Amino acid sequence: MRLLSRVVPVLVGLGLASCAGVDVGTNYDPAAVQRIDNFRTYSWMAQPQKTQDARINNDITDARVKESVDQDLQSRGYRKVDASENPDFLIGWQGAIDTRLSEEMVDSYYGYPWDPFWGSYYGPYGGAGETYVRQYDVGTLILDVVDAKEKKLVWRGTAQANLGDTPSMQSAGKKLDEGVEKMMKEFPPKAEKQK
Repeated sequence: MRLLSRVVPVLVGLGLASCAGVDVGTNYDPAAVQRIDNFRTYSWMAQPQKTQDARINNDITDARVKESVDQDLQSRGYRKVDASENPDFLIGWQGAIDTRLSEEMVDSYYGYPWDPFWGSYYGPYGGAGETYVRQYDVGTLILDVVDAKEKKLVWRGTAQANLGDTPSMQSAGKKLDEGVEKMMKEFPPKAEKQK
């Protein structure tokens, strides 16, 4: 019984972490909405600053990000061209994986201490509780769209996901694809209506 009280909180935490989705945010230059709406061709730009993290800085991750973005853009009529062909916009990506800690306090009771008896006597089923610390990785992907003629950032999307405590390439790849899909739903941005 005591072992069960220790294992259940950890399993629940891991289960919730694995179900966690991808959080996405976008931002754009409101003055550039009309220009962005007229974009039709694009080219990839080099990553601005390569991280030392080999989980991010590798050919497999680079190809996966570009393939996911290319599929989305091309399915909507955008055409990838060489940088020498004067594309309408440039797109680039950067990423990071940060290690974080979570701390959870779990009492040894099964349920709520609704009886005054529990407050004064713990008996064989009670205890003061325990703290569980879990280390996990959070991945962040940033996509930038730059107006190729003006050389100005006009749209940025960010996606962040909990990769868990032992992220596999397959699960991280699925979250990457999900993040790209969610971000690109917000591209091109829609003009805000005046009130």
